[in-house]
Amino acid sequence: MALTLGEARERAAALSDVHYEVALDLTRTDGFGSRTTVRFRSSAASTFLELANGGSVELSVNGTTVDAGYDGARLPLGGLRADGPNEVVVDAVLPYAADGAGMHAFTDPADGERYVCAYLGMDLAQRVFACFDQVDLKAAFAVSVAADPRWTVLANGRPVARADGRWRFAATPPISTDRIVVAAGPWHSVRWAHAGLPFGWHARRSLAAELDRDAAELRATTEACFDHYATLFDEPYGFDSYDQVFVPGLNWGAQEMPGCVTYRDELLPRGAVTAGERTLRGAIVAHEMAHMWFGNSMSMRWWEDTWLQESFADYMGYRVAETAAGFGGALVRFEVTGKPAGYAADCRRSTHPVAPRAEDVPDVDAAFANFDAISYSKGNSVLRQLATWLGDEEFLAGINAHLTRFRFGNATLADFVGSLASVTGRDVHRWVDLWLRSTGFDTVAVDRADGVPVLRRDGVRPHAFTVAAYDDGLRLAGSRLVELGDEPVPLPEYAGLAVVPNALGETFAAIRLDGLSWNRLSTGLSRIAEPLTRAVLWTAVAGQVRSRELGPGDYLALVEAQLPTEPDSAIVQAVLLRALHDVVPTRVPADAAADAVARVAATALAGLKAAPGDDDRGPAFAYALAATSTDPGLLQGWLESGRTGGLPPAPRTRWRAIARLAELGAADAALVESERSGDGSAEAELGAARALAARPAETAKAEAWARLTGDEHISNRAFEAVAAGLWSAEQAELVRPYVAAYLEHAPRLARERGAAFAHVVGRSFPAVTLDDEQLDLLRQALAGDVPTVLRRTWEDELDDRT
Repeated sequence: MALTLGEARERAAALSDVHYEVALDLTRTDGFGSRTTVRFRSSAASTFLELANGGSVELSVNGTTVDAGYDGARLPLGGLRADGPNEVVVDAVLPYAADGAGMHAFTDPADGERYVCAYLGMDLAQRVFACFDQVDLKAAFAVSVAADPRWTVLANGRPVARADGRWRFAATPPISTDRIVVAAGPWHSVRWAHAGLPFGWHARRSLAAELDRDAAELRATTEACFDHYATLFDEPYGFDSYDQVFVPGLNWGAQEMPGCVTYRDELLPRGAVTAGERTLRGAIVAHEMAHMWFGNSMSMRWWEDTWLQESFADYMGYRVAETAAGFGGALVRFEVTGKPAGYAADCRRSTHPVAPRAEDVPDVDAAFANFDAISYSKGNSVLRQLATWLGDEEFLAGINAHLTRFRFGNATLADFVGSLASVTGRDVHRWVDLWLRSTGFDTVAVDRADGVPVLRRDGVRPHAFTVAAYDDGLRLAGSRLVELGDEPVPLPEYAGLAVVPNALGETFAAIRLDGLSWNRLSTGLSRIAEPLTRAVLWTAVAGQVRSRELGPGDYLALVEAQLPTEPDSAIVQAVLLRALHDVVPTRVPADAAADAVARVAATALAGLKAAPGDDDRGPAFAYALAATSTDPGLLQGWLESGRTGGLPPAPRTRWRAIARLAELGAADAALVESERSGDGSAEAELGAARALAARPAETAKAEAWARLTGDEHISNRAFEAVAAGLWSAEQAELVRPYVAAYLEHAPRLARERGAAFAHVVGRSFPAVTLDDEQLDLLRQALAGDVPTVLRRTWEDELDDRT
């Protein structure tokens, strides 16, 4: 039962002075014990707690045991005192999760060790303890855990007592229910002290070598980000420790739990770590640390203000990774990966303002869908534009005023506008209405008047950005910051030159180049010296494909011509993945998919041959070639020699090659099993699941489908791996029956497993080109009863394909 805005407003108005004691028993494997003591004041005689899927539930209110009246989701509370504090105690046994939503249990196939981690978030705290599960009823939490005596237990605060597997942690400052974390298991740990606080990085025991390999960099990144935020923000870090742990099965890239950040452990890869992987990880570390201020101290009041935490953290993450943590390619990576996702999301029917109104987010199911590229990528871009338009000094002054005013409190958009207005004379109210309260994006166009380039805006928003000019040798001839509004901006000093507006990505707008600029730049795109400008142009090309101004054949021709000599690995990786995951499944007819994939393979092979052995582009080209090659001999040679392009392949590349061999019919179940057993890791389990599902045989597809729909306990990672193997753009006819079956059965899977798993099911949409009959089936399915989160994904797929 989804919490509604009205219920949250009513409960927040009635309750105050909330405190929790949460005791968890992780020693049993058939479920875990959860005992919650919550103390609060109430102006209402009754209210309710949330508790999902509880068994053996016992409830006492102010010392009296009562009949819970429990319906599996809510615990009614009656007879509350209005003249004094209330104390409610709830004892229950709750189920472990395998889908990253709740108390996630995982057994490592590498060594048989067990890990149990509480992954919370929107509407998920109630899967771990009884609570008032809404963000504006912040409370202090005192957590204790009983676990295997061999284990280490991590939580939001420092441990203040531990003996015989029993851990008790310091009470937190006021935080929201969705920010509690527990991570228990035989972790391998690297600990140190910095700025008067204990710090630590932790990972599964089977990843000890990988953590030790990267420990120095991870520590340096953590300290650089922490020290930089101390210079940016007036408010000090608000918690008593800072742990970071790579965990199995997390649905998100990471989660910003106060004092103990969790990261999906794919961010600690086996094998050589590329510069691109390190840059992405560095940006995520900076992002999650920013949340200690944006989201953990200052929090939103309701989910319409998701941007108050996510947009800010995404903006600060890339900014701080670039300027303070030593990852010089962070902004390029965002421009070529995050920005296109934001533009695409803003073109769909599901688009929404960065800051929607509260009534447009009526319940938590609707709110879940807004954790999307609008709240992250577009919000990031809009805040960067705000900093450019205001000037960085005034921008940070407004941010600091806001963080100080709402330290450990809840804030709204109106509060944010007030904080900005207090430090600047510019009309931030109008700016916010145009940028945060509206959907869509403007177009900035370059025209020519008597040879002079002129910037024009199609839209209503004010823009401040850098414009760059290039000569016929694609050398930078000049650049300057401009402000573009209603009136065109002529650039007489750039007459005869190619012009790129928004050359450094400071604003969120489509760009349309004049003929001279496009012809000069597109024929030598990889020779432009500035990587951020190249990223901006590749993003513009992605927009042209999305809007159908550029056909898939022309796009692939540009990829073939320019990508093998592209110097930046982040651009190489993003463009190749876009071709495979976006262009081929949605823009290329099914009967032409094999040819399109072969063109991507030829591009990857050319790039791999051109990249020096120690060049970071090599792994990106190798992975794309592993996914697309039609030469089984090449891929088999990689497996036998353990080399790709002269270097050992990363395990993920090796497993991608195995899946591709299976897809080509060149790897049978025996070969896959031999590779799986020889590897023995969690990655191998998932790689084998994908490879078996990829085989071009009816029996293989039937087995994959049976696993997706018949195993009610299938994990989130396993579901994604099997679905990735099942769907192949080159096997559209073979998997045709399963497109209809997916549309029929997916709503049931989503309803039975909840919103987080519904998101997994939605991401597993058939990655094949749909014909008119299949598109009609999708429309018919959407006319029926489809859970909110899944409906959102399906509507997006329909918009992208029509």
